[in-house]
Amino acid sequence: MKNMIFLGVLCFLFSFRPIEANKSIKVTNQQELNEALKTVQAGDEIILANGVWNDVRIQFKGKGTSNAPIVLRAETPGKVFIEGVSDLKIGGTYLEVSGLYFRNGYTPSNTVIDFHIDNKNIANHCKVTQCVIEDFTQLNRVRDDHWIEFWGRHNQLDHCYITGKSNQGPTIMVILKGNEHINNYHKITNNHFGPRPRKGGPHGETIQLGDSGTSMAPSNTLVANNYFERCDGEVEIISNKSNNNEFRNNIFYKSEGSLVLRHGNYCTIDGNIFIGDENSDFMGGVRVINTGHWITNNYFYKIKGDEFRSALAVMNGVPKAPQNRYNQVTDAVIAYNTFVDCITPWQFSVGANMNKSDVLPATEIRSARPERIVVANNMIYNQNPNDFPIKAYDKVDGVQFKNNILNSPNNGDVKDKGIQTENFTLSKISDWLYIPGSNKAEVYEGFDFENIKTDLFGNERTKQNAIGAVVLPVDTSKGVITINNYGTNWFSPEKKNFPNKTIKVSSSAELITAIEKVASGTIIELKKGTYTIPTSLVIDKTVTIKGKDKKNKATLVYQGADKSPAFLMKPKGNLVVENLVIKGNKVQYVFATLEKNMKSAYNLWANNIEVSDFDTVLNAYKDAFADTISIDNSVIKNCKRGIRLADENDDLGEYNAEFVYIKNTKFDAIQTSIVDYYRGGYDESTIGGNLVFQNNSVTNSGKEEPAGILIKTRGIVNVSIANNTFLNNPIELIALLWGEKGQAPKNNNIKNSGEFKIEQNLKQKMMY
Repeated sequence: MKNMIFLGVLCFLFSFRPIEANKSIKVTNQQELNEALKTVQAGDEIILANGVWNDVRIQFKGKGTSNAPIVLRAETPGKVFIEGVSDLKIGGTYLEVSGLYFRNGYTPSNTVIDFHIDNKNIANHCKVTQCVIEDFTQLNRVRDDHWIEFWGRHNQLDHCYITGKSNQGPTIMVILKGNEHINNYHKITNNHFGPRPRKGGPHGETIQLGDSGTSMAPSNTLVANNYFERCDGEVEIISNKSNNNEFRNNIFYKSEGSLVLRHGNYCTIDGNIFIGDENSDFMGGVRVINTGHWITNNYFYKIKGDEFRSALAVMNGVPKAPQNRYNQVTDAVIAYNTFVDCITPWQFSVGANMNKSDVLPATEIRSARPERIVVANNMIYNQNPNDFPIKAYDKVDGVQFKNNILNSPNNGDVKDKGIQTENFTLSKISDWLYIPGSNKAEVYEGFDFENIKTDLFGNERTKQNAIGAVVLPVDTSKGVITINNYGTNWFSPEKKNFPNKTIKVSSSAELITAIEKVASGTIIELKKGTYTIPTSLVIDKTVTIKGKDKKNKATLVYQGADKSPAFLMKPKGNLVVENLVIKGNKVQYVFATLEKNMKSAYNLWANNIEVSDFDTVLNAYKDAFADTISIDNSVIKNCKRGIRLADENDDLGEYNAEFVYIKNTKFDAIQTSIVDYYRGGYDESTIGGNLVFQNNSVTNSGKEEPAGILIKTRGIVNVSIANNTFLNNPIELIALLWGEKGQAPKNNNIKNSGEFKIEQNLKQKMMY
């Protein structure tokens, strides 16, 4: 009888057990996936079959547990391709996504991966791991989205590779709108953030934590052990806009920007490595705003940026600043950091030079100097000891310097007994890591300094061995950066090696066919002669079109429709033209972009070309962006206008090209402007627009220019006009330059050509 009762109880208990516990469901299409998502329970997994999943919109809902998460994974990591107009939204608890590869598409919503579906379905304790998002960018670069949005609490992104976002908006955004999203303790760890191209304006961050409106909220997000490679989207690689975040042990490799404590308080920046480049003045380190930050154990190598992009930029603030402006820096600690071969690595009261500018209204002048700042136990070393290591734009009476050493006999702008010159050298461990033979200098033991227990590499500190970021002795293997330690374990970023194959053509038909069919990187060499081109040559890859040499130029005669270009530049089109004569019939363009859907940048290099009888030399439409435009050793004549980069007229800080180089070129009989390069809308923290106009001659040009300006650079920050000749140009002004940005003409020869005018404080619409 007892046995019968026992069996009955067992049957009763098992009747409540799920029929298929911890089940695996393999799905092959959106419908099967949707059905599977309706039934999953804790411990289950959904397996996406290998192949291309096109135009899929996944809403991953469920309630897993810490011991039995619900998993959505690729059948084989890297062989499930999410393409087309697709996105993934996650809502629930203990949900995990792994192995997906997003490519060849863009999101139809505001996110590619979203840790919430709606206000009722928010992710908590969820994870995305071992995934790739590559070039999953909008068709229009000013169409705003975020590739990954964090909502809820305790969510994680780890071991992913993310690269190629060229449209507006941070790659990763942490949302803090609502009590259920603060104190979130999110983790962004062990990822590889591949190149993010220059955007040509603001809103190109790689990571942003919060926004101005929620910047006083506590986030407690950890960003650690990530590799940031050439993240060049804008001046801020990471934009911190919330409280209590930690940035630990990340590597910033040749990235044009900084880790910026833009808003928010009490953040920690510890153990990070910033590696610059000898050839770039745009790579930065850490920029400090607000209260209570600790910046310790960081290593800066060849950071050559200035002001906002200096290795260490401590800002001046705006008194009683509104939440979206620059708050005063107070109660910060900057200790145990090492700066090697950085140009003027320490810059204090950055932005105070704006106090004399009419760009800012009087109520927003940055006059609040840093207060209660401790700068201690840091090391500065420059191979050239005559470099200028410290710059101050205002008084530094609120900064306490303690036991810092440098090898320069001249401190720069700050003379303080807490900054001592020492005769020391460093030993090279690797391409970027240099260490002293000894760093047993006396250390300053400030309030809470006992909590700085380890160095850059996690070694314990002692009183006798502590100056700078590195404690001796050093394991030489620490100087080797193994990229495979970051990102996925199944995806290797391709290093594209173009073939550089040269093919020779001798007819128009051969040229047209070659441009359509050759592999990227091919050089097309034209035999001397005339090539008639009836329609635009489409440039959507890297290609060189050239005559044999300077004495054997090929002649292209373009016969296309009015306002059509001889060369149509598409996204990722990189064109080199050399040793060519290009002729039109006065109504077409030589080069032009698509009128819309320029999702990625293009590049144009012209050397030793002769252009005549066109409406416009280069016409960039709105939302198009070139990283580099270069014209050298060329002749341009009998055209209505020259280089037109002026359609970004919404005054939102956008502009059509990052670098424009025009050198050693003759312009004759250009009816309107030689260059029209425009940036409307201004935020003094963003740096952009670069024009170099040197060693050129301009004659008989500008007679029909309505603005009376030959070289128009409205709002462009960096302009150099030097060593040119201007002869018989019937215009009022050669250029109107921005004096507050240091713009001034140099060594130009002017005759019957108007004049240069410098407007010290150019009136600009502030974007905020």
